[in-house]
Amino acid sequence: MSVLTVVRTATRGRVAPRLAATLSLSARSIHTLPELDYAYDALEPHISGQIMKLHHTKHHQAYVNGLNAAEESYAKAHSPKEQIKLQPALKFNGGGHINHSLFWKNLVPASQGGGQLSAGPLKDAIGADFGGLDALKKKLNTTTAAIQGSGWGWLGYNPNTKKLEIVTTANQDPLLSHLPIIGIDIWEHAFYLQYLNVKPDYLNAIWNVINFKEAERRYVEATK
Repeated sequence: MSVLTVVRTATRGRVAPRLAATLSLSARSIHTLPELDYAYDALEPHISGQIMKLHHTKHHQAYVNGLNAAEESYAKAHSPKEQIKLQPALKFNGGGHINHSLFWKNLVPASQGGGQLSAGPLKDAIGADFGGLDALKKKLNTTTAAIQGSGWGWLGYNPNTKKLEIVTTANQDPLLSHLPIIGIDIWEHAFYLQYLNVKPDYLNAIWNVINFKEAERRYVEATK
């Protein structure tokens, strides 16, 4: 089972079990770097082509390589103790692969509708839960910028409250408490070459290339 399959089923409320299944020996497979739906420079000027190429081919590829290596070692482990020692590597690299596979789909060139939230169920939900898109952007940006160190800012759907909520995760931890609708990578490799240490500028710019059609698709799936 591929990580992308796990992500899709996650929006139907089975995040943790599916994640566990993917990282288990029985579901073990060779993970590969997903192709992008756009050229590396297609998100400029908001995200540079240099950042996108390095982010995709170096950083995401490293998580893929690390996950494959960790799963291979897990399969060869001779005791529960050895398997337990491998769990941090599985979590870090598996989370990195899952998060980035979602992140690339989160983005689309401005010329292809990036940053445009059309009338529909997601816009209605954002209005009901945050008071509108501008209010959501402000709250998500503020919350994400406040992450100490590296991590992710998320707009997630809470299946218990039936509401959209803002959540953060540390490092490469995948979002398990909510169903991911929009994720923003706040690791330095996602912005530093262009925005240096000014996180707010990066966070403001990325909204110009957010793929709201994909976000709405996830939202509709999550609320079924």
